Amino acid sequence: MVVCVKNEENRIEKCLQQICKDPPDELLVLDGNSSDRTREIAENYATRVICSYSGSLSRDRQRGIDESKNDLICMIDADHRVNPGNIESLYRDLLEYDLDIVQSQLKLYKKSGFWDSAEEQMWDLNHNIPGVKKMIGVAPAIFRKKIFSYVKFDDHITSTIDDTDFMYRLSKFPEIKIGIGETVIFQDHYSNFYSYITKFKWYGKGDGEFCRKHPARSVSMIYHLLVRYPIIYSVTAIGSKKFKAVPFCIMQGYVRFFGLLKYLIKS
Repeated sequence: MVVCVKNEENRIEKCLQQICKDPPDELLVLDGNSSDRTREIAENYATRVICSYSGSLSRDRQRGIDESKNDLICMIDADHRVNPGNIESLYRDLLEYDLDIVQSQLKLYKKSGFWDSAEEQMWDLNHNIPGVKKMIGVAPAIFRKKIFSYVKFDDHITSTIDDTDFMYRLSKFPEIKIGIGETVIFQDHYSNFYSYITKFKWYGKGDGEFCRKHPARSVSMIYHLLVRYPIIYSVTAIGSKKFKAVPFCIMQGYVRFFGLLKYLIKS
């Protein structure tokens, strides 16, 4: 299991405590040169804590993968809350769906308001559907180590968001299968309106990086942000009676789009 962190002293201990209730063969923590107590806390739980000065989440992910002795890598982030049995269940999903990467379904660890519930409804609409997919996230997920002979988390990955670019590059190899499993893992977000706006602006920068790197995919990305999120997903949400997801879909699409524009104009 590889956990990449930076300045996560408020969330890392709970993450590692949960993992250690059902400990993996290896627990590697990649600390991105934290300025708080993250590394000190991680040393109480991890097989090994590796301090990285790369300044890149993608490079830290790959270093953790390279340092692992196992053929199956589970990628977990500090905000994930793994319950006993979750990883074994996720491995069964990998086998059942005959996948090379399987990501869990997601639920919020705790909900404190409208936007939390809206995000969870959004996950139910477009993420928590098991089976083979074209695009998934990189955590929480199990990877067969062999796929890193095809694509790596390295300097070829866009710097802000690692999953979109990684999965897109991997999609060029039809023999690699990725998807979502039946397993549900909880996520502990800083969830309020302003935190979502900040996050979506950051995602928008990553979308801009992706479009600059893969210009042939720009039209598809813009369609995704201006049509799929605010219109198609919203209509689907209404049809599914997940009404809170509607403003969440609209906000995510438009904020990410303007973040994309801002990045492209500045660069």
